[in-house]
Amino acid sequence: MGFNLNDHWVWDFWLADDGTQYHLYYLHAPKSLGNPDLRHRHARIGHATSPDLRNWSDHGRVFDAGVTGSFDGSATWTGSIVRAPDGQWKMFYTGSRFLSPEATANIETIGLATSSDLFAWTKQPGPISVADPALYETLGTSTWPEEAWRDPWVFWRADDQLWHMLITARGKTGTEPDRGVVGHAVSSNLVDWSVRAPLSQGDSGFAHLEVFQMITIAGQQHLIFCCDSAKMAGARAGSQGGIWTMPVDNMPAQIDPSVARLLVDDRLYAGRIATDREGSPWLLAFNNTTVDGQFTGGISDPMRVSVGHDGYLTLEARS
Repeated sequence: MGFNLNDHWVWDFWLADDGTQYHLYYLHAPKSLGNPDLRHRHARIGHATSPDLRNWSDHGRVFDAGVTGSFDGSATWTGSIVRAPDGQWKMFYTGSRFLSPEATANIETIGLATSSDLFAWTKQPGPISVADPALYETLGTSTWPEEAWRDPWVFWRADDQLWHMLITARGKTGTEPDRGVVGHAVSSNLVDWSVRAPLSQGDSGFAHLEVFQMITIAGQQHLIFCCDSAKMAGARAGSQGGIWTMPVDNMPAQIDPSVARLLVDDRLYAGRIATDREGSPWLLAFNNTTVDGQFTGGISDPMRVSVGHDGYLTLEARS
């Protein structure tokens, strides 16, 4: 069944769980645009809920883009949600600002919205985090057509009493286009963020690592990210892309994405793992392309995930 809209393309998404309902926040853009490649510069965030990750009730758009010229004046992109110690929900999302109606160049930064109930959201003044040019590639310093600072994944680490944010970014070193890195920022209060050096280096085979998630399954941390076939680079250039995963320890820590493995090819994308009420992990992803390369859209039904003998995640065969 999954989640689809008749008149909109649906793709990247993230989840929040209030203990009773699963809340799905998804990117969507109208099919009246004609060309699905135009969806990115018209993306908005929608909201749906489900008791079981399978049957969804749609609640429509969460909020609009900002005014023209603002950090999210073109589009609102992928994010994540955490619950603050005071019980308030905080959504970290990507603001995209395209430099002109014709240009593909855009600048990505991180915004913040807050909610008491996961339904009504208030955007805060932003951006709250931008790429530091001393540590990361920025627009115009390479041939890459964007300033990558998107897809924030936020989590709490008790060891250092800090909130950590993983960010899709590009490093200052590496053989172009093989500069995809795991960006990193920290905060003590979820409002004020300090950018730190990347948690990985370039030349790992990925022009970008996007749509991060970190999850613990059976006591082991796993990092999930995405890179499609077109953005495989370096030693991986020409190989199959999709949803990638790797076991990690004590994140945030320096990691080597070159050891990541493909969980599922890029017919599915932007994978997120959710835990059902029995504690079992399930992968959801959006339907990316057909066998002839046409964009599809819409979010899949859950697929059961398990940990293989070698410690990597694997999809269980469907019955």
